[in-house]
Amino acid sequence: MPIVVQPVNCTLKADSSKKSSTDAMIAVMGTAFEAAGATMAPTIRLAALDIKPGVSSDEGAGDEWPGVRTKILAADILLFGTPIWMGQPSSIAKSAMERMDAFLGETDDQGRMPSYSKLAVVGIVGNEDGAHASSALIFQALNDVGWTIPPVAACYWVGEAMGSTDFQDLPKTPDKVTETAKMVANNAVHLAKLLNDKPFPG
Repeated sequence: MPIVVQPVNCTLKADSSKKSSTDAMIAVMGTAFEAAGATMAPTIRLAALDIKPGVSSDEGAGDEWPGVRTKILAADILLFGTPIWMGQPSSIAKSAMERMDAFLGETDDQGRMPSYSKLAVVGIVGNEDGAHASSALIFQALNDVGWTIPPVAACYWVGEAMGSTDFQDLPKTPDKVTETAKMVANNAVHLAKLLNDKPFPG
């Protein structure tokens, strides 16, 4: 069975017809994951959905989070993509992490959350500082709700502070970004295969 990667795009752009730099980073990482033998699921753009605020797995009528939850938990690896705004992950990213807080109360008889033995990696873009701070915030939050973080789990690009060039506008993906994406993919796919064969005991 191939390892499945589910990308989630936390751009603030709700119109899926408009490309975002987060899409571009997910594409770079997706190429690396496919080269490592994984299968990429279609990207979920959260801003295009009606994701209700809250900390449960279903916030009632019209809430589209339950469908997202099903897809991310069906995959082996969550690719969590976010832009940097005001030095932090986007508000969409924070809302998604808040919804995953529900995992704390959804454990099996061995105390394992539904995300146990599944991996999470991040792709981050921005035109300001904040990549390390954002990945630290995301990794701690996702680890708290059961996701496994492999070594070298973040691939990021930040442009000149207050600059006008976005990642998607670069004429060529920087070599370091491509190299890091490959490392993220190889490590995550390797660990996902191990955990598929031998999940955490709880």
